[in-house]
Amino acid sequence: MLLSAFNGIESLIERMYSDFDADLTIRYTGGKTFPEDAIDLKELLQIEGVMTFSRAVEETVVLKHEKKWVNAQLIAVDRDFLRMSRMQHHMVDGVPELFNHGQPMMLVGATLLDKLGGFIPERSFEQLIVFAPKREAKMKLGANPFRQKIMNVSGRMNFNGNREVNGEKAVVPLEVGRELLNYENDLTAIYVQVKDGVDPMDLKEEIRKVTGPSFEAKTNMEKNELIFKTSKSEKLIVLVILVFIFILAAFNLIASITMLFVEKRDNLSTMISFGAERSFVFRIFLFEGLLICARGIFYGLLIGYLVCFVQIKWELLMMPGAAGLPFPVRLSVIDAGVIIGLVTGLSLLFSYVPVRFLMRRNFEHITF
Repeated sequence: MLLSAFNGIESLIERMYSDFDADLTIRYTGGKTFPEDAIDLKELLQIEGVMTFSRAVEETVVLKHEKKWVNAQLIAVDRDFLRMSRMQHHMVDGVPELFNHGQPMMLVGATLLDKLGGFIPERSFEQLIVFAPKREAKMKLGANPFRQKIMNVSGRMNFNGNREVNGEKAVVPLEVGRELLNYENDLTAIYVQVKDGVDPMDLKEEIRKVTGPSFEAKTNMEKNELIFKTSKSEKLIVLVILVFIFILAAFNLIASITMLFVEKRDNLSTMISFGAERSFVFRIFLFEGLLICARGIFYGLLIGYLVCFVQIKWELLMMPGAAGLPFPVRLSVIDAGVIIGLVTGLSLLFSYVPVRFLMRRNFEHITF
């Protein structure tokens, strides 16, 4: 049950960072920006396994609404980005669009808009002022170091659990980002979406052949490497703790076998004197220990998977502070096999060793 819960959390993390973050992100290793014509985009699209891409400009900006100011991460992209990020499934209010009747629009993270005290009205548009740093501007006393633009907000996006996106990101058309930052033909990244069933790791070398050694492509897991590694490490730690708990519980098994042996010692002597094989007596207690463990494994799996099924079906347990998001659970046949294998191996060990010790100590002539 615990491993199924961690599988659910791991799948939740994957969804959190796989929708907004592209399957592959191409960046220039020699600096922040690069000319758009430095990469043959048509050749990039012809790579087998690549579905589409979006050009992107990223910059830290300041957003203002009435008297409130908030730092934000501006993401200027093509329209294809909305489909790549499945934006229509992550809207709280408004509509997922970057243009309305030819006018550029902005999509803002739900938490970010709340910080600014803004909202999405029904018949008009909320307006925010974007302050972007002037590129290569010289600092002079009294000079304004920012370019500014008033943007209408078309919608509020919420990527469940992704606080970075919800609290920091603002998405605008690529043309607006270039205008604000004075990027005539420059980009900071190219987001690549791969086809279903294609592993992004398999495309990295093909993309490198198109982009050249001056660029690198990272998967969304590599971009958030610490988060994914932490999730897997926690699952491994839980597995180790479960094994340790079973080892402690195995002392009850040893005690049960010992008490049974002491209780039946006279009967064992009679059985052996009547010609019973020593190995036969040994197997009786060995199988008794294994049966005790098998019963525990069966009822443990039954109750554990029943609880998981109830949570998946009716979503009774909610995650705290997640706005009604049910606690994620994902069943795994591999995890069930690992648990059964570990418990069976430890059961065999903790049944075999005490029985062998008791037989040798009480019947010293016995050979096995």
